[in-house]
Amino acid sequence: MARDYIARDPKTGRPINQRRAVKQVDIRSMLPPSGVWERIPRRDIVPLASGQVQMVEIPLSEGGGLARRIDGILALHRVLPAMVVDAHAALCEALDDDEGVIRVAGLKAMPSFAIKKHDDLFMYLSDRLLEENEHVRKAARECLRKLAPVFPSGCEEILRRELRHENKQHRNDAFATLHDTSQNWVETGCLHLDELIREEDVDLRRRGAKILRTITSKGGATGWDLISWSLQDEDAQVRRSASACLPTLANVESRVAAILVEASMFDDDSGVRKNIIRTLKTLDMQNPRVAQLIQDGARDRDPALRKACIDQLSIILTGEKLREVAAELLRQETKPELRTRLERLSRDVDWEGTEEEKNRSLAPLDKVQEEFSEMQLPEIDGIKPITEDLVQKEGVGPTDNAAPPRSGEVESIREGHKEESGRRAARKQDERDF
Repeated sequence: MARDYIARDPKTGRPINQRRAVKQVDIRSMLPPSGVWERIPRRDIVPLASGQVQMVEIPLSEGGGLARRIDGILALHRVLPAMVVDAHAALCEALDDDEGVIRVAGLKAMPSFAIKKHDDLFMYLSDRLLEENEHVRKAARECLRKLAPVFPSGCEEILRRELRHENKQHRNDAFATLHDTSQNWVETGCLHLDELIREEDVDLRRRGAKILRTITSKGGATGWDLISWSLQDEDAQVRRSASACLPTLANVESRVAAILVEASMFDDDSGVRKNIIRTLKTLDMQNPRVAQLIQDGARDRDPALRKACIDQLSIILTGEKLREVAAELLRQETKPELRTRLERLSRDVDWEGTEEEKNRSLAPLDKVQEEFSEMQLPEIDGIKPITEDLVQKEGVGPTDNAAPPRSGEVESIREGHKEESGRRAARKQDERDF
């Protein structure tokens, strides 16, 4: 996905190369189930896994016990770096062994060992998925689910075949694998979904449309195209799953979501319209295209869509324009609840309102309580405020305990007192003359 901003060197003007963030793989999810294999000495793992040694005795300091070939196969990822090649050969032999339990053990050890060396392992995995033994196939499907999010290119063809498998269990596990892979590798998810939504099998399109939500945020233009194509599908369930991506897309790319909402706003399916209503509430109301969409939706034949759009009219329109649109909609509205709402929007209270409504609009605002009253004035630097009772009883002024002025302010304060005293004396003389 292209980016608008490119960081450049201020001296040369060349783009600054940034190292991509390395994806950390949590190997604990790829390890086999806990068991005796965790305590096998490293020097004995390869001989035990290849069958050269029938069993190995674990030291008492490690808990004691006996380890057999299956335990050695499960512990192959623990070998020293110098023995990785021999361990890889032992794992390949186990995956092609005649006994099913040995092949199952090799499949359980494959995800953790593939991080060290994965050559030819995917070929063995593909063969094990085609076996007649159900236990081996189940272990192979579990192995694929762990490997695909880490090695998407190596498992691409295997996953493509499993997604179209006739067996329902194989198909279920394959789509669960695709869901996990799409979360880590959006490009791989888009690649498979691009093929699935074109299939003639409606089950594949339905399953693929449900995974579209995993690529909505990071899929970019490719993901938008996949959602758009699915919204035009002939199957209602596919369109419903695709429309469920629109609320998320509205938060990521509001303009693209508005275009897709406009194309699917008058869909016949109720599930699609429900998702459209959810998306309308999250779109940018300042966009003229969105405002026109809401006005068109207020004229739709679906009551739920009309109600949602009428509720948004007061957000996108104001004043005379709002009253005109509401009056026009009121002439064709039949629902009593919506008519009441439109009547309120179409009336100008200052001219058409009742006497009570006019008085309410002209009434003064409620008095706002002051944060501090005279009785609750805060103390400043240890100086307590003088109350009215104290003023009347003691004959002191409210400024008598004020903090002393700073240097340079004494003269100005005295001049102010003289002027104020002169004004008071002049007023008293005027009152006596009168």
